[in-house]
Amino acid sequence: MENLNEEVHKAYEIIKDGGIILYPTDTVWGIGCDATNIEAVKKIYALKQREESKSMIVLMNGEKMMYNVFKEIPEVAWQIMDLSEKPTTLILDNPRNVAANIIAEDKTLGIRLVKEPFCYKLMERMKRPLVSTSANISGQPTPKSFKEISPEIIKGVDYVVNLHHEKICQNPSTIIKLTNDSQVKIIRK
Repeated sequence: MENLNEEVHKAYEIIKDGGIILYPTDTVWGIGCDATNIEAVKKIYALKQREESKSMIVLMNGEKMMYNVFKEIPEVAWQIMDLSEKPTTLILDNPRNVAANIIAEDKTLGIRLVKEPFCYKLMERMKRPLVSTSANISGQPTPKSFKEISPEIIKGVDYVVNLHHEKICQNPSTIIKLTNDSQVKIIRK
C-alpha cells in the first residue's frame, strides 16, 4: 500500500506542474494529465501524433466530479454504470470545466468512472478528472502490457508510474454514447 501512495504522490507532483504520465488504468495502460490543462492535453496529442479533432476520454472518481463536468446527466447513464460488469465509457453531451481541446466537435466528452486504486487516489488528490488515452502512437495497436509500450511513448512522458508493470491488461472499455434527449448508441462493445 505504501508503494501505491508513493506513486500517487509522484504522479500528482508531475501532473500539477502540467506534466504527462504513463499509468495503469482499469483497462489498458494510459497516457494522462490534468483534464483541465489545455497545454498538458496538447503534449499528449503531440506524443501520440494524434489529430486534435479526435477527442480523448477522461477518467473520474465519483458523482461529484461528474456533476462538476456535466450539468445534466441522463438517468440511463447511472443505470448503465450500475449494471455494467466491465469498464464502460459513456459519451455525454455538453461538458464544462475541462480543457476545450478534449471536447469532441459535437460538444461531447467520453468519461469513465473508475475504482482502480491508483487512478481513484490520484484523482482524489488532484480534485480534477484525469485524461486517459491508450499508450500508443495513433493508429498503432493498443499495448496489452507494459512491455508492449513503445520506447518512444515511455521516453515521451514526464513520469512512468511504477505499478503493475507485469500485469496483462484487459480489453479497452465498452463505449456507449448517450444524448440528453435519451438516445443510446453503442460505439464499441
